[in-house]
Amino acid sequence: MERVEAETFAWLLTGAGQQVLDRAAHAWADADGDPVRSAAAIRRVEPDPERSAAALTQVQLRARAVAKFGDDAVRMYFTPDALEQATRPRVAAHRAARLVAADAGTVLDLGCGIGGDLVAFARAGLTAAGVDLDPVRVAVARANLEALGLPGAVRVADATTVAVGGFGAAFADPARRGARGRVFDAEGWTPPWSFVTGLLRGRAVVKVAPGIPHDLVPEGVEAEWVSERGEVKEAALWSPALATTARRATVIGVGGLASMTSEDDPYADRPRPVRGVGGFLYEPDGAVIRAGLVTAVAAGVDGGLLDERIAYVTSDASYRTPFATSYQVLEELPYREKPLRAALRARGIGSLTIKKRGVDVVPDQLRKRLALRGEETATLVLTRVEGHGTALLVRPY
Repeated sequence: MERVEAETFAWLLTGAGQQVLDRAAHAWADADGDPVRSAAAIRRVEPDPERSAAALTQVQLRARAVAKFGDDAVRMYFTPDALEQATRPRVAAHRAARLVAADAGTVLDLGCGIGGDLVAFARAGLTAAGVDLDPVRVAVARANLEALGLPGAVRVADATTVAVGGFGAAFADPARRGARGRVFDAEGWTPPWSFVTGLLRGRAVVKVAPGIPHDLVPEGVEAEWVSERGEVKEAALWSPALATTARRATVIGVGGLASMTSEDDPYADRPRPVRGVGGFLYEPDGAVIRAGLVTAVAAGVDGGLLDERIAYVTSDASYRTPFATSYQVLEELPYREKPLRAALRARGIGSLTIKKRGVDVVPDQLRKRLALRGEETATLVLTRVEGHGTALLVRPY
C-alpha cells in the first residue's frame, strides 16, 4: 500500500492497532519476509483489509528503514515516499550541531515530512517545531517524536504562510519530485525557489539537490555539500546570518566527520596545478568535487591535477586524507585495448576493478571484452593525463 489514510494511521497508534502491528512483525519474521504468506497470516488476526495492510506496510518499511535509521527504525513509522526522502540521521545530526553552534536555540522545520530532521534537532537540544501540508506525514512525525521520547510540536500548515521570525532558525527541504518524477527547474520545487531565496534572507538553512549549480547560490550564502561513506547525500544552503564560508565539503565516514572549505584552497584565484603522474593517486570524495575543492585536496597532499578538467590528484608523497581515496601507482599500462589486454593477462589478472574519469569508456563492457582469466586482482584507472588517454595500474592503500 503506497499511502495510509489518516484515519487508518490513527487506528494503528491505538492499543488494538499496536497489537496488530506486533502480530504483523511476528508474521513477517515467521514468513521470512514473504509478503503473500505474511499478509495471509495477518488477515486472520485483522480481517479489515486497510488496517491489516497498514500494519504489514509499517513492518516492511521498518525493515527497509534499518539501513538508514538503525535501531530507531523498529520504533518509528514511515510512508514509502517519505522514507526515501528522509535525511540520514548522521547528516541530520551534523546540521543540527551546526545550528546549536550558531546559538539558534529554536528551529522551525518547514515541510517536516515524517520528522527525521525534527528528531535530530530535538536530540541536539534544540526546541523544534514542524509543519507539513500532508496530514498523514504530520501524524507520522508526531508519532515518531513520541516513540523516541523526544519533545517537539507538529501541525498541518502551508510552509509558505508560516511566520518564521519567532524562531532562531528555519529549515526547509523543498520537494523536488512531482507526479512526473524529478523536477529540475528550481521554481517548480515545492515550495519554489523564490520562497527559498526569501527564506535565505533571514536565519535559515535549506536542503537542496547535490547537483545545484554554483551560479544559482545567492550572494553571501554558504553552499555545503555533504557525503556519507563516499556517497553525496545533499547540499545545504546556509543563509548569510549562519554562513561561515562560501563553499564547504563535509565528509562523514566510519571514523567521524571532516570539513574542507574554500579557505583551504590556495588555488582559488590562481591557475590550477597540473603535473605528470606521481607515485600516488588521489580520488577526491564526491562532496569535494561538487564543492569545487579538488585543488584544495591537491594542496593538502602536495600534488597537482592529472588534467585541468578531471578530478584526479597525483603526488609523489603518500598521504591519508578523509577527503579522497588513496592509491599507490604501480605502473602505467598501454591505453589501447588490445595491448592493454595483453599486459593484464601477462600479469595474471583475472578480477579487475575499472575506474574512469574523462574518457569514453563503459567499465562493464570493457571488462567483458578483456575476458581476463587470471588469479590476481587489480584496480585499473582510465583517465586523461594532460589531455592524453592513460591507463594506470594502482593499488588502494
